[in-house]
Amino acid sequence: MRRTFRVIFGLTTTIILLSTTSCVSEKKIVYLQGADTLYAVPQQILQAFELKIQPDDELAISVASKNPELIQRFNNNTLIGGGSNTSTGSNTTNTTSRVAYFLVDKDGNIEFPIFGTVNTKGLSCKELSKQLQERFINEGWIKDAVVSVKVMSFKVTVLGDVKNPGTQNFQGERLTLLEALGKAGDTNNTAHREHVLVVREIGDKRVTYDIDLKDPKSVFDSPAYYLQQNDIVYVQPNKSVRVKGSTGYTLLSVGATVVSMLVSIVSLIIALKK
Repeated sequence: MRRTFRVIFGLTTTIILLSTTSCVSEKKIVYLQGADTLYAVPQQILQAFELKIQPDDELAISVASKNPELIQRFNNNTLIGGGSNTSTGSNTTNTTSRVAYFLVDKDGNIEFPIFGTVNTKGLSCKELSKQLQERFINEGWIKDAVVSVKVMSFKVTVLGDVKNPGTQNFQGERLTLLEALGKAGDTNNTAHREHVLVVREIGDKRVTYDIDLKDPKSVFDSPAYYLQQNDIVYVQPNKSVRVKGSTGYTLLSVGATVVSMLVSIVSLIIALKK
């Protein structure tokens, strides 16, 4: 009899341990499996991470010249937060620059001083810089103009089974999927790493990319490896995770309670039999 109770007690304890311990296979949680051998020989990076200017972007446009009087005419009241003047160099090679901020409208336009409406749709910062600089020089406004364009920040939203979901703004023009997940605190152990969804708007279309974080080629070869403005990254939870309040979650809770009570009863019976 005592042996029977001990067997029951052992089995029940094993069930409890299995139900309360999260034993996740290493193959299900390790990122970029096999990357050490796959990329043992350095490979050329074929993807470009250069951002294309999109509606709602805030652009910082700098115009520099040795003639400060020519720069001043580009001070207008369409600037966001005003602008700033800076001077660099020695007395003989002094250069003055004007930095102003512009908001790209829904059609991809900005209202630029003297030039009026300038369409930025489909252009990178480098391409817009070249276009404006050529206009300054070719139209005779500033013969020694040097123009630079920068996207002040862009937002990416990371949702799902990560430690810190939410929308964040990022500086610069280069942000990878792995960096965004890192900034979100990384995925939880319960995350479904085989299916990370990236949602992107391209023009008037919405496209999605399904990425397997365990597969290095799926990650590095994806068009969504380099994120763009307003991308949404969704990390799916594993199917074993149940939403609190659902039927599955309730049954799991009840089952755990019953097993716990059973362990207590068996332990009491064993104690009385001694």
